[in-house]
Amino acid sequence: MSHATPGTPDRVHLDNGGRAPWHPLARQAFEQALADGWADPRRLHAEGRRAVRLLDGAREAVAAVLGARTQEVHLTPSHTASLHSAVASAAAARRRAGGTVVASAVERAAVLHAARAAGELSTVPADRLGRVDADAMVSAVRAPGVALAALQHANGEVGTVQPVEAVHEAARAAGVPLLVDAGASVGHVAVPQDWDLLAADPADWGGPAGVGVLAVRQRVRTAAVGPEDEDPWAPGGVSVPLAFAAAVALQAVEADRAEQEARRRALVDRLRAQVARIPDVEVVGDPDDRLPHVATFSFLYVDGEALVTELDRHGFAVGSGSACTASTLEPSHVLAAMGVLTHGNVRIALDRATTADEVDRFCEVLPDAVARVREMLGVGGL
Repeated sequence: MSHATPGTPDRVHLDNGGRAPWHPLARQAFEQALADGWADPRRLHAEGRRAVRLLDGAREAVAAVLGARTQEVHLTPSHTASLHSAVASAAAARRRAGGTVVASAVERAAVLHAARAAGELSTVPADRLGRVDADAMVSAVRAPGVALAALQHANGEVGTVQPVEAVHEAARAAGVPLLVDAGASVGHVAVPQDWDLLAADPADWGGPAGVGVLAVRQRVRTAAVGPEDEDPWAPGGVSVPLAFAAAVALQAVEADRAEQEARRRALVDRLRAQVARIPDVEVVGDPDDRLPHVATFSFLYVDGEALVTELDRHGFAVGSGSACTASTLEPSHVLAAMGVLTHGNVRIALDRATTADEVDRFCEVLPDAVARVREMLGVGGL
């Protein structure tokens, strides 16, 4: 295959987790909001009132999809900011109850870092499929001194869905709020309803980056952290055009979500089956109870960064949850917690526009790419 230059039609982008292409309706909404919502929504003039109507409409639309009240939905600068603020504010409000934040070992690094900053982090192990030990999580939540529990809806790196309902039931009985990170699942599967705080990521569902969503049930106490501001969740406010585009994108992807879920789930089933035929490979994550668009696999005797680069030469952009980066030289904490191969890892996240032909082409290229990397590393005959 000829090498494809970035940005050319021959390229196939299969690294859409956390940063998917904008939905076409999001682009239209953004341009409309640039014209109608450019003004400061805190101002009282006509331009400001138009902006605040767009902002309120965005929050109302997002709330309808999340199953929340409009006043429970807050807009933040990013998904990471949502997670940081949720952990800090919920833990601060329960200082008298204790300073422990319980989280699964496969949570996003943003949650784990925020938990350590807020108090003491208590991590609960996950099994080889990437699913948290539900019994252990329930026991940890019931322990004295717990301020907050955090459990993702589904793991964005391996796709495995977590037992949120059982953990939320135990947390409510213990009087402990549960933060659910739904950043990898909203827009792809049905929104969970068992949560006290829920964070969602517009950039993952085909909306813009630069804005995040945090929903907080009215029954949950939070405390302001950081300097005083009119909007403690987004000091200085958020971009009205970005917020409006995010809401329109969410409505659009929800409209045909079931159809898209079934289509991409079938493509991932095909992809997992084809990859499993390659020698010395481990296809990770739950094969059934998983996100419909995510597939992850690790190859023995392969360097993840080298494999990503080799696939990129052939026109396929993929992610890697394991490649040691120049900044950290550390493998994925998710894969390490699962006890699976942490090197030679490739992560695929299909976009709504990804076709069966593109998946088949990738499956044709992958075995030779793996073999080439193994040859470069001098382990081709092993």
